[in-house]
Amino acid sequence: MRVLVAEDEETLAGYIAEGLRGQSMSVDVANDGTSALDKLSTGSYDAVVLDRDLPGIPGDEICRHLVEHGWGTKVLMLTALADVGDRVAGLRMGADDYLGKPFDFDELVARLDALGRRSNPAVPPVLHRHGITLDSSHRRVSRNDRPIALSNKEFGLLSVLMAADGAIVSAEELLRVVWDEHADPFTNAVRVTMCRLRAKLGEPAVIDTLPGVGYRMGGRRC
Repeated sequence: MRVLVAEDEETLAGYIAEGLRGQSMSVDVANDGTSALDKLSTGSYDAVVLDRDLPGIPGDEICRHLVEHGWGTKVLMLTALADVGDRVAGLRMGADDYLGKPFDFDELVARLDALGRRSNPAVPPVLHRHGITLDSSHRRVSRNDRPIALSNKEFGLLSVLMAADGAIVSAEELLRVVWDEHADPFTNAVRVTMCRLRAKLGEPAVIDTLPGVGYRMGGRRC
């Protein structure tokens, strides 16, 4: 899941971003409304965590812009304006969810997960493929009941491939979804992380490489 955090308090924005990356999300940050709208117009985000009181272009205007242009990015307003009237106003202008400050981080993650399920075809929280079980809610992976410890990026790659259910996923798409805007499009990060993931999953191999095309869960060697 790719998320933009639009928050002018840099310390808070950094805290949210690092926490979401720890949940294997791809996260970018904007500290003002102008840069937030610029990123949203050039990037493909599943959701934006949006402060209403942004300098430059207010969060309300950004929300209206997203709705009017049908960009499809889900909006979670995270703001100190948390009275009932504020929440109603935010939802009526097009926000998909609304969370007041101060907030509980686990609740923020749960709300983003729910928005992700709405913006994409529903994916069960527990996936089973080729003897591998991936529990996204508890961030657990096992193969034939053997627990496997994965890094955030490894978990992210496996989540995308298992959710694709045999469909091919390009390296570019994996880079977009699992990493962030600072990732070099010419990097070998996907290949290197994929090698580590395969080693941890063990034999027989369950991830196919289709040279020049991408990766898929299959089980045949390529």
